[in-house]
Amino acid sequence: MRLFEILLTLSCFMLFIDLWFVKRNTQKIGVALGMVSGVLLVVQLLAEGYRWQMLLIYVLTSLLILIVLFKHVKKSKTIKTGKLLKYSIASLIIILTALSVCLMVYLPVFHLPKPDGPEKVGTQTFHLTDSSRDEVLTEEQGDKRELMIQIWYPTENKDNKKREFLFPEDKEMFKKYVQTYSNSLNLPDFVFDYWKYSKTNSYKDVEILPSTSPYPVVLLSHGMGTSRVLHASQAENLASHGYIVVTIDHTYSTFATIFPDGRVTDYRTKMKTIDDRRKVGEIWTQDVDFVIDQIEKLNSGAIESQFQGKIDLNHMGAMGHSFGGATAFNTTYLDHRIKAGINMDGSLYEVENRAVIKKPFMFIRSGVFKAWLEDFKNNTESDNEVIKQLKDELNIMKNVIRHQGNVIYVEETQHFNFTDLQFYSPLIKLTGITGDINGSRGSWIVNQYVLDFFNKHLKGTGGDLIQGANDKYPEVKFVEPGQLSKAV
Repeated sequence: MRLFEILLTLSCFMLFIDLWFVKRNTQKIGVALGMVSGVLLVVQLLAEGYRWQMLLIYVLTSLLILIVLFKHVKKSKTIKTGKLLKYSIASLIIILTALSVCLMVYLPVFHLPKPDGPEKVGTQTFHLTDSSRDEVLTEEQGDKRELMIQIWYPTENKDNKKREFLFPEDKEMFKKYVQTYSNSLNLPDFVFDYWKYSKTNSYKDVEILPSTSPYPVVLLSHGMGTSRVLHASQAENLASHGYIVVTIDHTYSTFATIFPDGRVTDYRTKMKTIDDRRKVGEIWTQDVDFVIDQIEKLNSGAIESQFQGKIDLNHMGAMGHSFGGATAFNTTYLDHRIKAGINMDGSLYEVENRAVIKKPFMFIRSGVFKAWLEDFKNNTESDNEVIKQLKDELNIMKNVIRHQGNVIYVEETQHFNFTDLQFYSPLIKLTGITGDINGSRGSWIVNQYVLDFFNKHLKGTGGDLIQGANDKYPEVKFVEPGQLSKAV
């Protein structure tokens, strides 16, 4: 809950107690409480903005203020009601207030956690079109593959701009964006309206921080059906430590991607078979390759931008979550420009001819990975195509460990603890897609290991955390090749 929301709720409750249960010969305190509540109501609406979770508080506060004014004008000492009616109304008010508080707590106006690096973070978006590729995820003829990317980078923010909102600030664009989300979940549009208040820790279109050497770059892919929005805090954290981070929206595989002309694309990807996964994976891998090509043009000046000469093309990494993590692995394996990569809880879609990856790579899995390994040891369906693919994936993990890489899992996490979704609402945990770990703690752990890995392999510093168990992070467990061998 935000500051004025808390104050307004408390003043409303105190006003109710004073009117219903406090007996006195003067109404001065009641009138004072009414005036304070009225002021807080106006200030909250102007300073923090209306949100539907507080509707009951707004109505109750307004009604109670009217009752105070009525009593003051009529010079009435008490409200003439029977005890049964009095306590029934009191109970109803308490229930409605409690309901409103629950809505505010469990559907909060959230902001992204502050990055822990020394630098401020700037951000800029780019609309890219790959004229060499036809769009195969739509039925429209002649469509070319279009992408939206967002670049995060260190900045001084000399112009003292305000923090950027997480979602589109333009009202029409935000409305279209929210409609796409609400339609996919069969919910009314207003449910997500309060997202417009959520802020990042970044500053839009500010100048990049001058540096004597170019910045290493990390490309970040989201999971299937989500979007780059769910990885903003990870991008910010890396950027605050001196990285340029490029988050990619893989069009038609997101909940929503919004383009500068106001178009909003939705989810249209079909993945029913392993072959479908491979075909879509190839599209995503081509997306990343194309983005790398554009990064090279930004750095050379072929595309005019402030990033000319600021990007270290010799120290480039890839990471991603879920399907995006599998894409990070595939890109790291195939593209010589990628020097190191991270897969956050993603099952691979391509394992053929991928057995030996000679670049540093890290698999970060959720807490169920240990139990999954135990169950897998007892599975005898070696002829099953899915089981065979999973065994090949475990063999890849073994080889990753033998070639400067890591396989770790974080206890008490689930699949979406590797995204910002864990900050959206405490109710997310009830669905089982995030684990028992505190969301802030889970995010912090993942950020520390991601940073340590890229620091070692892209900057040549650090690397202490990825050496083995650490008392500061007892939730993190390192997988040894022997554990994987038993499962295979």
